[in-house]
Amino acid sequence: MESDRTKWNQRFESEDSFLGERPSPFLVREMERIKRLAPGVKALDIACGEGRNSIFLAQHGFRVTGLDISDVGIAKGIRRADNAGVRVEFRQTDLEGYRICESFDLIINFNFLLRELIPEEVGALTPGGLLLFDTILESPHLLASHNPAYLLGRGELRQIFTAYDGDILFEEEMEQGEMPTSRLMFRKSG
Repeated sequence: MESDRTKWNQRFESEDSFLGERPSPFLVREMERIKRLAPGVKALDIACGEGRNSIFLAQHGFRVTGLDISDVGIAKGIRRADNAGVRVEFRQTDLEGYRICESFDLIINFNFLLRELIPEEVGALTPGGLLLFDTILESPHLLASHNPAYLLGRGELRQIFTAYDGDILFEEEMEQGEMPTSRLMFRKSG
């Protein structure tokens, strides 16, 4: 959708780094477990933005594809990956209505919520593949300024992923702070 691309391009142009260049603390914390459990090294970063998590995964030996709607974010990601000396395949993609046509050993979905994409993500996992989810949890102060369609409800991630054939290896809801989040690590049955 052109309005989404424009919105994200403006955000990524407004600052040197919209979410910073460091990877998600959740991803950093779980990296050793990810490397131990992932059945291979093919990874997908959903809504990768400026590529901070894609680059981190590539630095840890993953072959990464990063998807985002913003051509500005993708361009920054390409430059940063080059500067870091790693290869990431960045693709400008509108994720609304997107179909994942490849299989992946690891999929990360951070700071993004499109519920109808979740079955695609689970379906694209190889047997034993991992899916890490980390996004915004609804709270009274966020409901005043955010579209509720893009906020997770309390317990929603667990409810969604219990319907799939696999195991929830980790979950938490962090309700305190300015940006409450819900996190989950799912492993598809092998």
